[in-house]
Amino acid sequence: MRPDREPRTGEGTRPSPAVRDPDDDLSVLFGTSTALFASMAGPAHVLEAANPAFFAAIGGGQRERTGVPLGELMPELESQGFLRLLDQVYRTGERHVGRDTRVVIGVGDRAREAYFDFTYEARRDTGGNVVGVRMIGVETTRAKHARRLAAEQRALLEQIARQAPLPEVLEGMCRVIEELSPDVLVSVLLADEEGRRLHHGAAPSLPDFYNQAIDGITIGEGVGSCGTAAYRRRKVIVTDIATDPLWDDFRELAGRAGLAACWSTPILGRDGRVLGTFAMYHRAPRAPQDTDLALAGLFVGTAALAVERHHAEQARRTADAREKAARDDLSYLLTVSTALAGPLDERETLRRLAELAVPALAPLAAVDVVEAGRVRRVAAAATTGRTRELLASHGAVRESENDAVARVLATGHTEVARRTPAGPGPWEELGVTGYLCVPLMDRERPFGVLSLYATDGTALDGHRIALAEEVARRAASAAHNARQYAQRAALVRDLQTGLLLPDLPDVPGAQVAAFYHPAGHGLDIGGDFYDVFPRGDGSWSFVLGDVCGRGARAATTTALVRHTARAVAPLLDDPVAVVKAVDRALNDRNSQQNNGFVTLVHGHLTPAGDGLAVELVRAGHTPPLVLDAGHTVTPVEAHGGLIGIGIPPRLDAVRFTLRPTESLVLYTDGITECRAAGTEQYGDARLAKALASTPARPTATDIVRRLTEDIRAFTNGRTVDDDQAALVVTAKGL
Repeated sequence: MRPDREPRTGEGTRPSPAVRDPDDDLSVLFGTSTALFASMAGPAHVLEAANPAFFAAIGGGQRERTGVPLGELMPELESQGFLRLLDQVYRTGERHVGRDTRVVIGVGDRAREAYFDFTYEARRDTGGNVVGVRMIGVETTRAKHARRLAAEQRALLEQIARQAPLPEVLEGMCRVIEELSPDVLVSVLLADEEGRRLHHGAAPSLPDFYNQAIDGITIGEGVGSCGTAAYRRRKVIVTDIATDPLWDDFRELAGRAGLAACWSTPILGRDGRVLGTFAMYHRAPRAPQDTDLALAGLFVGTAALAVERHHAEQARRTADAREKAARDDLSYLLTVSTALAGPLDERETLRRLAELAVPALAPLAAVDVVEAGRVRRVAAAATTGRTRELLASHGAVRESENDAVARVLATGHTEVARRTPAGPGPWEELGVTGYLCVPLMDRERPFGVLSLYATDGTALDGHRIALAEEVARRAASAAHNARQYAQRAALVRDLQTGLLLPDLPDVPGAQVAAFYHPAGHGLDIGGDFYDVFPRGDGSWSFVLGDVCGRGARAATTTALVRHTARAVAPLLDDPVAVVKAVDRALNDRNSQQNNGFVTLVHGHLTPAGDGLAVELVRAGHTPPLVLDAGHTVTPVEAHGGLIGIGIPPRLDAVRFTLRPTESLVLYTDGITECRAAGTEQYGDARLAKALASTPARPTATDIVRRLTEDIRAFTNGRTVDDDQAALVVTAKGL
């Protein structure tokens, strides 16, 4: 009977010389090898010989024995089917090969998972009979773990490459390590931007109360393993938390979490900056093995890559957000500028300002301006009609030190507060939690205030303040331009009124009517004019003309023509002489004041028993028209050149009589040359048709009304490019 344990030598464990067989040589061969060798005899598979690698693989200690059945030495093999495989090889004599086979070695807490490549082959005597089974194998656990580690590492790198969320990558990393080393608990802490504190990154197996307690710990000497490792910028190994002074402030916490050892490695970026820490905890005091340190080093590099990629992505997103915000701001400011440039009315500009501020800048906005020494609310905007009406009703601003609008008007400086305004107002009902008052400046002096009111959830931050100030600056400029335009337009209207007759005079034996329609919106003074005035001998003079150009110079030319005609017409009986006198006056002006040529029709009206005697001169102007009693329109054939060009004009006077109900129509080319939406001009033919369509026995007023209606219908409200003027004289008879 064999002893329970035979002597072991450097050549391995082998049976006594009395039973030596060919397996003895195999035992010697495998004695110093890392390959596993075992020789079993009989149907009970009694272990006769094995090398040290075999005993080390099965757990050593009490298991380093020969002379006992393998099922007794390793009872866990029964449930895993390995003893049945031995029986099969023993019965059939056929070899069995296992590749990367999983084996659970040991029982209970001492059990471990291992993987082997092995071969079971029959042992035969000299007669070829099977007398036992030998096993030759190699443990592949580390190789399998290495392959698995490489696969997990590749999977993590793929997650990083596809920009998976950092918490997902870190938690997956922790779980991989905990699966590869079942007795380890892994934690990753991340450094803040200032590099002063560590915050929770991932720790799937640590208690929540522990993770919450260490979230935000400072980086410094003596702050546990992690805080110290980040501070020292090198690995910190604490084999026994219960006695190590680095854990004085956290020892009780670690005890409640059941943690006894902690090894922490700093995660460093490529630039040397501390990105965080990688910690491995154990529930029992122990020192790390080389495999533990290698595993930590491998995953620290992966963690650094993941964190740096996360930081780069955050920086990119921040830059994209800033760029988008800048584009949005520019787009908003362009919209504001375009909208404010539209109306040339100050009130409308300020109303649009309030509307443009909501909700882009705040949910509530109001504009107050100084008018006649008092502050008035001229605009209010809100997200709902009710709140807008409520805000608009609070228009009486008290000029006291408690009123923000009054203070901004006094100082010209922006005021912002994250509280309800101190002055009276429906602040509680509106839900106001803060306000921003921005001055509207005109020549360094405030003339109004844009007030923005925040409600719950709205922040009046620095960006919003800067944007509001820029909007207010543009709005103030637009309001200033609108104010100047209104002033200039009023001046032009006054001047235009002075150049035209306020009311046409009553001419004996005649009805007189006229209309004047300036081009554009009236900032430029037009060059068209007309006039009717007495000559002092019972006759009357009339003139209608067109001055080349627009503006102040055209106005002076218009005044010169009218006043010269009025001055000389009572003195000269011949209309030709009157027009020549006007021509001399134009040419006698300083050349720098010359505003170009003039066209006109001038004539005299003399009441007669059978109508009106007309004598007229046409100087380069559109031909006058006569509308007779049969509604036939006939041009007056009169020839004459332009005046005011430095060349004496050739002029011929035409004399004719307007019978009762017949009309003389004078007009400027702004009527015949005006255009519809396309390229079609109004033209002479349409003018004649409009005149002919007047009712029977039309008055001068009827003719003007019909003409203006037809022109308006033709242009469809389109702004005309040239002034339009017409003068109609209808004979009544005596």
